[in-house]
Amino acid sequence: MNSLNDLKKPSKDEQMIALESYNALASMLSQLRSDNPEIEIEETQEKIKIPMEALKLFAKVLKAMGQGKPISIVPMATELTTQAAAEFLGCSRPHFVKLLEEGKIPFTKIGKHRRVKFEDVAEYKAVQKKNQEALLQDIMKSDEDLGLYDS
Repeated sequence: MNSLNDLKKPSKDEQMIALESYNALASMLSQLRSDNPEIEIEETQEKIKIPMEALKLFAKVLKAMGQGKPISIVPMATELTTQAAAEFLGCSRPHFVKLLEEGKIPFTKIGKHRRVKFEDVAEYKAVQKKNQEALLQDIMKSDEDLGLYDS
């Protein structure tokens, strides 16, 4: 599994193949009735059962790759170091530690080292993005009220 440091955008060829594969898989998912459908690997003619949730996740991965987004799958219970979490948020480690000490993100301490759950950091990031979008909408509304968008 790639680490957060190894993320890279898919190439144009990978994007095209992923988009084609996503379209085919998305149309097939709606037709499947089994919770564990069987798929066949054409090159080896091997058939394997795949949980429906895994197929749906795979479809999301293909869609994101088709859009040119880098992909990383992280189990939700994964614990991160403060450095890895800071890199995920796009801030410095000292700033991230300050967020922890202010109680904005839960953490555990193992000796002198702090550990945070990936899901807590991802939730904090989502809340911050939502707050940022709300602030931008407020600014735009204020600008409209002041007539700054009028020609």
